[in-house]
Amino acid sequence: MAERSLTLMAVHAHPDDEATSTGGILARYAAEGVTTILVTCTDGRCGDGPGGVKPGEPGHDPAAVVAMRQAELEASAATLKVTHLETLGYADSGMMGWSTNDQPGSFWTTPVAQAADRLADLIRRYQPDVIVTYDENGFYGHPDHIQAHRITMAAVAQTDIPAKVYWTTVPRTAFAEFGQIMKELGVEWAEPDPSSDQPELGLPDDEITTWVDTRSYGAQKFEALAAHASQTENIFFLQLGQERFTELMGTETFVRVRDTTDAPVPEDDLFAGLR
Repeated sequence: MAERSLTLMAVHAHPDDEATSTGGILARYAAEGVTTILVTCTDGRCGDGPGGVKPGEPGHDPAAVVAMRQAELEASAATLKVTHLETLGYADSGMMGWSTNDQPGSFWTTPVAQAADRLADLIRRYQPDVIVTYDENGFYGHPDHIQAHRITMAAVAQTDIPAKVYWTTVPRTAFAEFGQIMKELGVEWAEPDPSSDQPELGLPDDEITTWVDTRSYGAQKFEALAAHASQTENIFFLQLGQERFTELMGTETFVRVRDTTDAPVPEDDLFAGLR
């Protein structure tokens, strides 16, 4: 009987999130023979329509945006060699404070237990050794990211299956470099304000447990992000070109929040202690 391959599950909120923070690990681990599962919770209907038209503006057709973003998600997943793509299909809730937050069927209004049950079914089916999602603030406060965090942690508690669970993060030392690049690209950028009421973005470098080198898969990550061409406002890093993009985005960082392996940290492999 063939030995079961190691399995990674990434739980994301929208089409295109998979490429930004986990495109490198999805590509790298697929190349290493790991079974990769991508779960996308919402349909992305609050994204840009053709020509950059915004939700609520004339010409923004949510149904058309959903179809377009699903096709882009499938192209991205194929580029990253994702083994199985699962979509939960909840309505995109939009940014915090938008009226779409409270519309019937939005991910934000969905009871956590209800959505967690669906994710738990997928965890039982695929038996992931490692699960990756967002922190309690959804990294930057987006309601769908927060909800993805909530249902993932509830499903993990319900199933007790993954050996390791990680939250995506960014080292705070990287924000100065990001700011410089934003200025080069002509994008308005204000460095995170530590005195703000909002949780501070990212983590101090010494609190990051896991630094995964994905530079060898920079071309795939770049191409996966480019597959989400309709959301050009959100993928401005592509303007850097593939080489510089890989330099900037070629290490993906995480904080380990569940571990049954006793692998020492810091670590450079999500599967440390499992192989």
